[in-house]
Amino acid sequence: MSLLSRLRLVTVDVTGTLIAYRGQLGDYYCTAARSAGVACPGYARMHQAFKAAYADMATKQPCFGHASRMPDHRWWRTCVRDSFLRAGHEYDDATFEGIFGQIYAAFGSPAPYSVFPDARPFLRWLRGEGIMAGVVTNADCRYRDVVLPALGLNQGSEWDFGVFSGVAGVEKPDRRIYEMALEAAGGVAPEEALHIGDSMSKDYAPARAVGMHALVLDRFGTADAERWRRSGAVVLPDLVSAREWLTRDPPAAHGGTNNAGAEEWPF
Repeated sequence: MSLLSRLRLVTVDVTGTLIAYRGQLGDYYCTAARSAGVACPGYARMHQAFKAAYADMATKQPCFGHASRMPDHRWWRTCVRDSFLRAGHEYDDATFEGIFGQIYAAFGSPAPYSVFPDARPFLRWLRGEGIMAGVVTNADCRYRDVVLPALGLNQGSEWDFGVFSGVAGVEKPDRRIYEMALEAAGGVAPEEALHIGDSMSKDYAPARAVGMHALVLDRFGTADAERWRRSGAVVLPDLVSAREWLTRDPPAAHGGTNNAGAEEWPF
């Protein structure tokens, strides 16, 4: 019996699983600064500065400021200003507002993203098989309201429901975000659900901790992938492989027959 036949729900991560950034994040920040006629640090330096600023903001104001009711726009303004400061550039208020406005608008649009070719067919195939498809992602409401629809990943045709950290107030790797997904699907039991994502720590491990099936998608040949496999994780290169894996029968037990008392899949 294939794993698919035992599932009622498949949840998926977004960035790195369904969509990818076009280019490097630092490119967009530096382009915005240069369009305002001011100097910008190198792309790599800007990227590293953003990662540090984002981590700091996520600690101080998790889930994009959900608990303190901080508006998304203000959360990102603070993060972007800190990113430039950490990279060694401080601009006057008027200049910064122009830079920030361009960055905020860009990442609230489909422009910086591309959809993996197998994403839409995979989601539609799941729903055609009678399996609910849910989105579970650390993102603000713009992913739900603007970005995913603009990329052709629509609620009702590609996915049934979404749990977005900026809306739910819980973010990965907190296992509660997966419990919220199970509840949003109508109280699906963990053993009837599978989560697919590109992070061992944020996707695979917390989903397994809840009792869901899980697999890691390694689209870019991550150096740690072999270590993940040795730890027992299912690691696949794309959603085409995931579909094949979901529909195949489990391997026969030693001796050529299935052992009814053995676990059918390596979870």
